Amino acid sequence: MSGKQLQHRRPTPQRTCVVCHEKHDKRLLVRVVNTAHGIQIDPTGKLEGRGAYLCGSSSCWDRAIQGQALGNALRMALTDEDRNRLQQARP
Repeated sequence: MSGKQLQHRRPTPQRTCVVCHEKHDKRLLVRVVNTAHGIQIDPTGKLEGRGAYLCGSSSCWDRAIQGQALGNALRMALTDEDRNRLQQARP
């Protein structure tokens, strides 16, 4: 065996979209956080609060805004203001 060491790549964290339940790399998903000030989009992944992930699919965003899957994952009831924030933040 030569003097080279095998380099191990760290596995990329996987997260699941709360609407379609498909697994993707964490960096490909959008984190939505339930904070004391309501729902916020977390581009850094470091905001405090219960978080849930959405994929970039427009149908998932529609279902998250209109349905209850996101609210259930965040353990809260979405308000109209929360739904408007999501509508503005959708990709």
